[in-house]
Amino acid sequence: MKVKSYLIEPRANLEGADLRRANLEGVDLKGANLAEAYLLGANLVGANLEEANLEEANLTGANLAEANLTGANLKEADLWGANLAEAYLVGANLVGANLEEANLEGACLKGANLGGAKLEGAYLVRTYLRGANLVGANLKGADLEGVNLEWANLWRANLEGVNLKGANLEEAYLEGANLEGVNFEGANPKGAYLWGAYFGGGEGNDRV
Repeated sequence: MKVKSYLIEPRANLEGADLRRANLEGVDLKGANLAEAYLLGANLVGANLEEANLEEANLTGANLAEANLTGANLKEADLWGANLAEAYLVGANLVGANLEEANLEGACLKGANLGGAKLEGAYLVRTYLRGANLVGANLKGADLEGVNLEWANLWRANLEGVNLKGANLEEAYLEGANLEGVNFEGANPKGAYLWGAYFGGGEGNDRV
């Protein structure tokens, strides 16, 4: 099929393509090259983007609900305000990606790499992040109620003001993380590593 004169098919070369506000619901773009593509406000609900290259793509406000992004490369992609609810991002590369104000409710990011990602104000309720890499990620003010962070690496991550109510933090690595003002109500911290984490509260008792 063609959209805006672009051929939409698996492994298509769409580098730098202008697909702003395009209707790509349910399309199959497995293995496609969408590096630096413009997908602002695009409808990608249920799309297959498995192993696609979306490095530095602009997906601001795009709708990727229930999309398959397994193994996709989203390094430094702009996903500000994007809808990724129930999306499948197992093993995806999101290093340095902008996910501020994005909706990731119920998304599966098992083993995903979010090193240095920007998640300020993001909605991650019931998101599955087991074994994910969040080293140096900024999650300030994000809602992670009921999130699964088992074995996740949050070394020096910023979780200031984050809601972790009912979260599973079993064996999570939080050395040097900023945990000031975090809501831990009902959370499971069994085996979590918190050495050097910052909790605020004044000199002498602000770190563990």
